[in-house]
Amino acid sequence: MIIDILTGGPEDLVVIADDDAVVAAGFGPVERIAAMLPAGSDPEPGELTGVREAWAEYLDGDLAALERVVVRQSGSPVRVEVWDALRRIPAGEPISYGEMADVIGRPRAARAVGSACGANHVAPFVPCHRVIAADGGLGGYGYGLPVKKWLLDHEADA
Repeated sequence: MIIDILTGGPEDLVVIADDDAVVAAGFGPVERIAAMLPAGSDPEPGELTGVREAWAEYLDGDLAALERVVVRQSGSPVRVEVWDALRRIPAGEPISYGEMADVIGRPRAARAVGSACGANHVAPFVPCHRVIAADGGLGGYGYGLPVKKWLLDHEADA
């Protein structure tokens, strides 16, 4: 397991990969992201070249670059369904929690969508930041609303 810290963007992006897939990623301190791993995991510092390239391309305006990064996380069938659907939301076109519930064919599951977004351990590769409140407000984001706003603004401006 390799851990890498990518710069640029709203804050440093910490990425942990095992084999050929990102298994944990997020903004903020290394300890916070490492805590997403199973007990006993001990990632070693290294360089995740393909992930670094994708992040640089994303920052340069290729918003589809993060979709090409392979990710792996486990969860309930509904969460996995939401995470898969999140990767299909076009950058620059945020949708509401209720709309995402409709996308997965569960129109009454807006809260489950919010729960899946909160349990997402591979942000921004699974772009839960693209789900917003029905009134157009930002809703929530585990890495803080300024980070979510930065990501949404970056995608809208690219």
